[in-house]
Amino acid sequence: MSILVLTLLVYGLGLVLTAVGSRLAGRCTTWCCALCGFPMWVVGGTVAPFCLALPQLVLALLAAGLSVTSLAVGTALAGAVANVGLALAVCLLNPRHTVTVDRGEFCRKCLLLLAACAVLAAFVRDGTLSYTGTGLLMGLFVLFVLLSIVYQRRYIYGEGLHFVSTAPAPEAPPARDPAATYGYTAHTMAFPVMSVFNALKNLAGVVGGLALLAAGAQALVYSTATLADVTGTIQALWAATLISFGFCLPLLADALDHPLGSVWKKFSVRCRYFPPSTLPLQLLNGAILNLTLALPFSSLMYRKRLPFGAQYRHYDLPVLAVLALVLLLPPLLRRRLHRWQGAACLALYLLYVGAALLAPLSGA
Repeated sequence: MSILVLTLLVYGLGLVLTAVGSRLAGRCTTWCCALCGFPMWVVGGTVAPFCLALPQLVLALLAAGLSVTSLAVGTALAGAVANVGLALAVCLLNPRHTVTVDRGEFCRKCLLLLAACAVLAAFVRDGTLSYTGTGLLMGLFVLFVLLSIVYQRRYIYGEGLHFVSTAPAPEAPPARDPAATYGYTAHTMAFPVMSVFNALKNLAGVVGGLALLAAGAQALVYSTATLADVTGTIQALWAATLISFGFCLPLLADALDHPLGSVWKKFSVRCRYFPPSTLPLQLLNGAILNLTLALPFSSLMYRKRLPFGAQYRHYDLPVLAVLALVLLLPPLLRRRLHRWQGAACLALYLLYVGAALLAPLSGA
């Protein structure tokens, strides 16, 4: 068996392990939060977005710890581009579903994404992420958490929400029933049976899920570095294509009603830790966390100023900023979402992938 085929098999195994591990760890973590009695709006504003970004975060931290800095930065940035330009675009384009989001929260998250892009653009001009930039990104992360918790509480109680939709005349969704929407009761997450056995089982699920995730991340780091060496290409190319697209596959399955097969559908539904209707906002949350959590933590893990290649500065950052503007302007100015926004985002993503494949920049 050639080394290329073996590397691709390791890559496929890594994707499966990270997808299964992140979903299992995410669901069991939310169940463990129920034992602690956390309000559902706290869990929805912290655990759900964090678990969605967990694969990119773990891979970026592992790559930074191994000094594979190009892969660490590429995983975070290219993952954010794929979340917005591919998965969110598919959500908007899916004709079987009408996307309805709170206008204020959607605009705030787009502005946060733009702010993170602006910080990176200002503090990586010399080819490395400065310590000031790292601190500002961590400050944006704290702001993101606070805004998310406040919004989740308002969402649960229906306080001051103004919805925008891809439908011509959107109507506000009916009042949320916490037990029906999230599986929570009494403003905390419902737990099947409060027993020592179930507590230990879900703690084991968290540990097991994280172990699978770590093993999958290790396999992806190995396969990406090997592919770059064997083919004589830069690691940024594989971060922008195989890694980001592979991480996006489970999200695409959610956006397209699980086309990956019945086995994954049953597992995904059983391990769901956020309502399906909130997927567009969760994708924005994941992109923001890639920039405000994965990159600063990778810088801390590397213990030096994080190198920031030319491809990330000239391809990923501008594309991500334009994607955020495409999503922000219609709901901000015209109080509407449009399906053409999904088409524009998808076109930008395809141009980005084409540029990364056909015209990769040196020093990435």
